[in-house]
Amino acid sequence: MRIANCLQTILELEPELRKLELGQTLLDEFEVLKTFLERIDEVELSESDVERIERATSNFLEELREPMAHLMAHKAARRLQ
Repeated sequence: MRIANCLQTILELEPELRKLELGQTLLDEFEVLKTFLERIDEVELSESDVERIERATSNFLEELREPMAHLMAHKAARRLQ
């Protein structure tokens, strides 16, 4: 369940990532994540595997913080015009 939550969190960002310049590169990798998410129940993971995936998810989200903030600011500025 924890792994599914990590992957789902990332996948929920897909629509916003499509709007970023680097989004297409990340979207290409999402296909792999989607496939993994579909098979998550079939995969046996140790606690250390789960913790590693949780850290990787956290790092990924941290790296997206700045580009997503710029995207949101740009969207807000357009609405004010």
